[in-house]
Amino acid sequence: MDLTLQPATMTSTPDIDAALTFIQQHPVSSASAPISPAALLQKIDRRIVPTMFLCNLIQFLDKVLINYANVMGLSRDLQLRNNEFSWLAAGFFLAYLIAEIPTNYMLQKLPVGKYLGVNVILWGIATACTAACHNFHTILLARIFLGIFEACIAPCLILITSMWYTKAEQAPRLGLWYCGMGVGQILGGVVSFGFQNVSGTSLVQWRVMFLVLGVITVCVGVATYVYLPDNPMTSEWLSIDERVAAIERVMDKNQTGIENRRFRVHHVVEALLDPQYWLLFILTIVCSLSSGVISTYSTTLIRNFGFGAKTSALLNMPSGVVSITSTMMSTLAVGRCGKRWLWTIFLVIPGVLGGGMMSFLPGENKAGLLIGIYLINTIVPVLSIIYSWAAANTAGHTKKIVVNTTIMIGFSLGNIVSPMSFQAKDAPQYTPAKILVLASQAAVGFVALGLRGYYGYENRRRDVAQTNDDSVGNKAWLNLTDRENKAFRYSY
Repeated sequence: MDLTLQPATMTSTPDIDAALTFIQQHPVSSASAPISPAALLQKIDRRIVPTMFLCNLIQFLDKVLINYANVMGLSRDLQLRNNEFSWLAAGFFLAYLIAEIPTNYMLQKLPVGKYLGVNVILWGIATACTAACHNFHTILLARIFLGIFEACIAPCLILITSMWYTKAEQAPRLGLWYCGMGVGQILGGVVSFGFQNVSGTSLVQWRVMFLVLGVITVCVGVATYVYLPDNPMTSEWLSIDERVAAIERVMDKNQTGIENRRFRVHHVVEALLDPQYWLLFILTIVCSLSSGVISTYSTTLIRNFGFGAKTSALLNMPSGVVSITSTMMSTLAVGRCGKRWLWTIFLVIPGVLGGGMMSFLPGENKAGLLIGIYLINTIVPVLSIIYSWAAANTAGHTKKIVVNTTIMIGFSLGNIVSPMSFQAKDAPQYTPAKILVLASQAAVGFVALGLRGYYGYENRRRDVAQTNDDSVGNKAWLNLTDRENKAFRYSY
């Protein structure tokens, strides 16, 4: 790799990526043993992917415990009335939304691994404190703090994935850690069933569940703080030569940079004027409108089919199997052949079918209604594909932060609207909410087609305008955005 920057370029762009500084300070000796790319990738995978998977698993489980607690008597014990339970879900995501902007600004300034570890510890404390809540206002406050601290999870994991992996490698790794959500759905059923059989304690069962899971989360947070690296340059578990190789393999192929802590205002302006920014934002909102069913109301809907609390918790477990299967199939396929837009449409088709079954099958057809709930979980991997789109197609450190923030704001907005569509007056069928799920899943396919059209047009335009530029190889180091770097090509 050519590490020299032309004088004019160095003068006009002083904001060089931190990875280049590291490589220039640590030149690889010709006497050094060659680094095996496959062995290095395996070493990185063993260190990073399990930790990211565990963080995503525990954040999903802590977030949806309220889903299981509701069938265990939470609403009765706290005397929740009318739409107060829906407000607990909406309050979480409202706090999540508000926290995204300061969270992502801090990610520009602070070491990402340490920041994530601290937030996992703090949301573990918020989860444990839910056990002490005695009315609507106290549990709403606990949910707000949980939303504030969990707001960092996706931006942190996307940023870490883009630091360590090439575009082709990102989607399968995103799929692996994103499967924590599906595993969380399975474990949630087991955990709820187990705690419903707890007896002989002074606390009611759902309170014990929140307390125990909160303590486990704090332990995961401590491990994350110690074990998860902040970036390749400071990773002492790799040798100097391995760190250089880890940086070069990503910089050569991604053209997106590793880390730069200088905040660039023009990156923000460019993001706001970028068509892909708004298309990703809209896609995230319509995708997330199904999340209320998955994360907050699925167990309640199953109970309303006529099942008991324990059975409802267990019957929600196949949703996790559908989520894991569809996530791994789609992200592995994206890693092999790309075509994120096409796999998004494939995932939407069974989701639309499931939404239709939930909305229009008669109440006595319990098997069909259950299958409908399971099928809507094929929409789950779409968010991981959106994450991989953002990681692969956004360059410039500040712009990456802005785009990630916007995606999570869209995620929050969808999840605020979704639970509020479950109105007390519509119980127990909640037909308007089910129709919203059906319509939003269909909209996902159309927006994905729009992204495919935009990325294809932009790549063709750049191919036509491409000129001989001998500095193309250097541009990855200059903290350029994807629109500034004309050598950049979009993945779709």
